Amino acid sequence: MPPTTTSLLRNPSHLSAALLTGALLIGGLASAPAVAGASATAAATTAVRVNQVGYLPDGPKRATVVTTSTQALGWQLRNASGTVVASGSTVARGADAPSGQSVQVADFSSHREAGTGYVVTVDGSSSVPFDIRANLYDTLRSDAMAFFHHQRSGIAIDASLVGSAYARPAAHLDVAPNKGDTSVPCQATVCDYTQDVRGGWYDAGDHGKYVVNGGISTWLVVNSFERADRAGGEAALGDSTLRVPERGNGIPDVLDEARWELDFLMRMQVPDGKPSAGMAFHKIHDVAWTGMPLRPDQDAQSRELHRPSTAATLNLAAAAAQCARVFRPYDSAYADRCMTAARRAWSAAKANPAVYAPASDSTGGGAYEDARVTDEFYWAASELYAATGESAYRDAVTSSPWHTSADAFSPYGFGWADTAALGRLVLATVPNGLPASDLARVRASVTAAADGYLSRMAAQGYAVPVPADGYFWGSNGEVANDAVVMAVAGELTGDGRYRAGALETMDYLLGRNALGLSYVTGYGETSSQNQHHRFWAHQLDASLPHPPAGSLAGGPNSGLQDPVALAKLAGCAPAACYIDHIDSYSTNEVAVNWNAPLAWLAAYAAERTSAGGEPPTAACAVTYTLSNVWSTGFTANITVKNTGPTAVDGWQLAWTHPAGQSVTSSWNAAVTQSGTAVSARNADWNRTIAPGATVSFGVQGTHTGSTPSPTAFTLNASTCA
Repeated sequence: MPPTTTSLLRNPSHLSAALLTGALLIGGLASAPAVAGASATAAATTAVRVNQVGYLPDGPKRATVVTTSTQALGWQLRNASGTVVASGSTVARGADAPSGQSVQVADFSSHREAGTGYVVTVDGSSSVPFDIRANLYDTLRSDAMAFFHHQRSGIAIDASLVGSAYARPAAHLDVAPNKGDTSVPCQATVCDYTQDVRGGWYDAGDHGKYVVNGGISTWLVVNSFERADRAGGEAALGDSTLRVPERGNGIPDVLDEARWELDFLMRMQVPDGKPSAGMAFHKIHDVAWTGMPLRPDQDAQSRELHRPSTAATLNLAAAAAQCARVFRPYDSAYADRCMTAARRAWSAAKANPAVYAPASDSTGGGAYEDARVTDEFYWAASELYAATGESAYRDAVTSSPWHTSADAFSPYGFGWADTAALGRLVLATVPNGLPASDLARVRASVTAAADGYLSRMAAQGYAVPVPADGYFWGSNGEVANDAVVMAVAGELTGDGRYRAGALETMDYLLGRNALGLSYVTGYGETSSQNQHHRFWAHQLDASLPHPPAGSLAGGPNSGLQDPVALAKLAGCAPAACYIDHIDSYSTNEVAVNWNAPLAWLAAYAAERTSAGGEPPTAACAVTYTLSNVWSTGFTANITVKNTGPTAVDGWQLAWTHPAGQSVTSSWNAAVTQSGTAVSARNADWNRTIAPGATVSFGVQGTHTGSTPSPTAFTLNASTCA
């Protein structure tokens, strides 16, 4: 198991009094009967598992069929009127080890017509109805991000923004019965002063706030905006796009939401003049685990700060350096504040490189222990280098063992305790001064990791990017993190396989899985409703709400690390070790670091820049001209003409260089190469190609032997003449 597995244990010591029977769907079509207080997930599921929300017109469309048949079966796709609009034969996959099922796959990707109420029928069984439409993920993009507003500490959650069921007073502002967070003391022997650490996000289903989990979550939220901005889709995450109190302030709402947590992270920094100045306290939470249910403003326990750690300090450095880069166009003073905090944190971490949070510190909150922080040093150095370009940070990047390690992208994906991949993603996508060969290697590592996830998906009946032993605490977050890597690989290469892989992970989260269950509340015919949470606790108290739409359950966990899972899931196949019960905290908790990649992925899946609602296609012609060739090098000019009737707004040209040719630099476009695959992306000033107009850019490279010109090009995945 990866090092994050045991570290993720929160292990609440006070469960609710009632351990109700919840839905249990293990293998085949078995299910437990519904009982009082159980969710709709107790209903039996169909053998035909689909994304219960639906599919994008231009995306992959596959269903998994649970069957003991070893022969291919006929499938039919029917529209809402019952008319067969597509048909074909399934592909037998046989035994699927993670799910413990025998499955076949129906592929109806060729059907692109938008509509609602589609149903796939195989061997007498029909799927739940679903849609095919381009705006499929627009609402999830908003709801998944709204999760963070719901989790805010230190501010009233207003009914006008979230609805009356989810409104609550501001919590943990030293208003009775609360005893925090504006003047919080440390644990005994940690410090002799108090600290104002109000605000931020509650980490999960409890009232704790953790720097190590807050750092990666904030990074993903901000990175979702960065990626959208690079793709020209930042408006969808801009000002007044989310239900947040800051809307209308001229700053993108996604950044406003991230700022709420960033302010908290910076408040957790040890002040100047104190021991360990510049480091970050590891966490702040109640002195003991609270019972359930409990609204945060009703929490009467004392709160305390836990000793600083190197890992927390580097999370602060990385998130604050990213803040300095991304916030600068909108609030330069805040960007400066973030940069000051980032530099202080880096210096403090360098001076205290091995201060680890103990695994034993798990009373009242998760330990989040991590005794290997070289990866956090690499991530923080990468962000500081991207923000400043300074040689000291570049040297920290290039001298890190993670810079060339083959393990930066592990088979289990990245996570709060495994952050080297974040450094690679920063260096691969943010302009920096690394040598071209170094940059090419970093980008190739992203695509190699994505290739590994695609290979694993192709070998499984449910197309999941995690291995059979990867179903641990928070496995759904792992799945979504892998999708982030695939999406970035698609951005770097223009290869549509990576986009398809990222979208298929959404299929898994939304119902195409071993349980036929959507793990996202409010999405799909049958979705998780009883995630572990002290306020969203309808299963325990009917006056309280279910989790809001867009909340992601932690997902299957073969470790069975809570009493409900142990009692109800014994013998489960890894991908079926999940129960929608509020007291199954090891399979059904929510957490900011799981919703963050879901929000990232939803924004990516929702993005479209053409009037038709799909990623832009293009009619195009390309001229590739070698302008100079010498013994070991060459230069070439490439001209792209838009031969279609509409403007191309944002372009990416892809081609394959014959073996032996490598691009080393470029002008008028950002050009990357992985193996023989080359991709060129527009600059800000030449992103639009009007009908009949052209853009030109150039490359310089090396060669071994001859220099034949490439013969095939695609513009935004469409073949050019």
